[in-house]
Amino acid sequence: MPALRTAAGGRAATPVHSKHAALVGEDRPVTSPGDPRSDEDLVAAANGGDVAAFEALYRRHRDWVVRLAFRFTGDHDSALDVLQETFSYLLRKFPGLVLTGKLTTLLYPVVRHTALHSRRKARRAVPLETTTVDPPAREPERPGTREELAAVLRGLSEEHRETLLLRFVDGLSLEEIARTLGIPTGTVKSRLHNALQHLREDPRTRQLLGE
Repeated sequence: MPALRTAAGGRAATPVHSKHAALVGEDRPVTSPGDPRSDEDLVAAANGGDVAAFEALYRRHRDWVVRLAFRFTGDHDSALDVLQETFSYLLRKFPGLVLTGKLTTLLYPVVRHTALHSRRKARRAVPLETTTVDPPAREPERPGTREELAAVLRGLSEEHRETLLLRFVDGLSLEEIARTLGIPTGTVKSRLHNALQHLREDPRTRQLLGE
């Protein structure tokens, strides 16, 4: 098993901007070419005891796992812990793992469950009495800033926000989202429609949609 916490210096690769990521206020991770084999071929090789194949899967998907975990935890250290647990879970699936879809579709519920559990633990550990400090004065935000985009997304329900991010940040198809969340495809379409309508109606994001 690769040294999960120390790989890439213990940090996810620096993200880059993309059109869809800008729409929802997130970034896509940088992905290096790495092993040219597909996930299916790497899984088959790992099932046969090829440690390098598992390490290639880790390198290929670690940034995505960290970014997704951070989406739920809001804490980088917690996201790295989720990375560790997620690939420990995946390692235990070998040999014998049968990949019937994208690996990210398999890993998504693992990351989500682990990250939410971590977030609940962190909230329970917060002392009841804390010292409040007034935040420093901030300059007025310009239209279309990441802060404004984040604020618009917070206005969505968790289920609508999650579906939107799966579609436009993670790049899942409607059918893949349905399988990942365990809901009908029609429900996915409805959530996306409502989420995009919310973005169209908000002046802070209307311009990004070209409307």
